[in-house]
Amino acid sequence: MKSNVKTSSPAFNVMSWIALVGGILVYLIGLWRSDMMLNEKGYYFAVMLLGVFSSISLQKTVRDRVEEIPTSQIYYVSCVASFAISIILLAIGLWNADLLPSEKGFYAIAYFLCLFGSISVQKNVRDNQGEPDRIIYSGLSKKETVEED
Repeated sequence: MKSNVKTSSPAFNVMSWIALVGGILVYLIGLWRSDMMLNEKGYYFAVMLLGVFSSISLQKTVRDRVEEIPTSQIYYVSCVASFAISIILLAIGLWNADLLPSEKGFYAIAYFLCLFGSISVQKNVRDNQGEPDRIIYSGLSKKETVEED
């Protein structure tokens, strides 16, 4: 299968990494300097990790489907669910937090910057990889592949 995906520009690659690293650093510095209890900080940290991981996994799964690489429906649904759950958990946590509205906005913006950065970095890494190795997806069994050698 021929893919018509182009590689990203170096400027977009750099900006994506800045968004990811910057978002994570700002979010973590905000947690470090806050007056929250340790369990609250842990909650927001875990939600950030879930969000970053689920956004990367969801972007990869969507890209696999676009490129007709086999993915299971249950994995796709679990990626969408975990991504949505991470956003819902952050929203519930911020809604119930005893923080100023500006602090709530700070955490929300930093969180969504992390998500944007992680999706963009994953996209760029995938774009710069080139064509996936089609031997894996050729449908040949290992026995057939070994016999050909």
